Order: sequence, then structure tokens, then C-alpha cells
Amino acid sequence: MNALQQVQPAKLVPSAFSHTRYTIKRPWLTFLGRKFYVYGPDGQVVLFVRHKMMTLKDEWNVFSDDTERVPLLKVKARQAIALDIVTDIFDVASGQNLGAVRNKGLKSIIRDTWECLDATDVVVGKFAEDSSSLLRRFIPLLLGRWHLEMNGAPVARLDQVFRFFSKEFSLVVSGPPGKADTRFIIGCALLALMREISREQQS
Repeated sequence: MNALQQVQPAKLVPSAFSHTRYTIKRPWLTFLGRKFYVYGPDGQVVLFVRHKMMTLKDEWNVFSDDTERVPLLKVKARQAIALDIVTDIFDVASGQNLGAVRNKGLKSIIRDTWECLDATDVVVGKFAEDSSSLLRRFIPLLLGRWHLEMNGAPVARLDQVFRFFSKEFSLVVSGPPGKADTRFIIGCALLALMREISREQQS
């Protein structure tokens, strides 16, 4: 069975991953790292992540809330420095590898692009930016847009929403049930936003 599909009974998957629409917000002022709050369609916080700014190898957890007591996902890069860095997304409770993404090196200079891998590192999809990260580096008012596809079929979209004093993004999970694991989709979306942080620091 495809490692990126839902392989656990639905009742074992936290309700945070049962929605098809999410709003991801990053407050304007954060200290000792960047904070992201993930809201469900009812406006309640369902996930939280704090990204540390000074780390050799990119690694961070996604928690159930900002108390950071219950980790649900771990996102961990295999390499510290490489053109094609592979980043794994794990379910913390079970230790299950939900899949990985591999950065497409030089191709990502203009637009962020990743290959989606299953647990055996077989390419099963693509996560790509539809806007231009290069242009947005020089024109910050341009909004970011990304899409995720599995076996050629779209399964999710991530779109930036214009806000003056914060960063806000809309994540929509689409496609037939079981086409892709929502945990993996959210991990990919947050990874793209971490890439945005790196770009801001380099500008």
C-alpha cells in the first residue's frame, strides 16, 4: 500500500487531521524562532509549530497546541547541506514514516519544487510553487501559491492571503478520501512556509 495513503484506522488519527480546510497564521512579531498556528474551519487552533532560527539540520515538531506538550508530527531533514535535501515527515505516536519530500536543487531557485517520496523513497508525487519565489524575494507584496499532487492528481492547494501585519495562508485538501494522508499534506505545507522564512532571512 502506498505509504502516503491513510494506513491507520481513522479513529486513531487525531481530529486535527480530519478537516479539508485549514488556515495557517504566523504572527508578525515572534522571538527565538517563528511560530505558526493552524486553525480548523471553525476557527479553533488545531496545531502549532515553533521553528528555531539557529539549527544546523532542519528539524521541528508539530504540536497539538502552543503549550507544546503533545507532539503529533516530526519533520526532519536527512542532510544539513545539500542541493537535493530530503526531509522526512513522521507520525510521532507511532513512529510511522508518512513520506518524504526531496528538494529539486537548482530548479527551486525560481520556484520551490519538491518530489514526494514514499517510505521506500520511490517518487509518487510533486509539491510545487505556482508563484515565483525569485520574484517574491524582490517584491514582497506578491503572494505565494503552491499545489500538491499524487500520481498526477491534485490533492491539496496552499494559497497566501493578503494581510498587512501577519502572514496568513489557506490550505485546502482535495481529491478522493485516502488519496493522500492529511498529516503528510500539512507537513508539506508547513515545510514550504519554513522555506519562506529562510528566504526572508536571506533578503
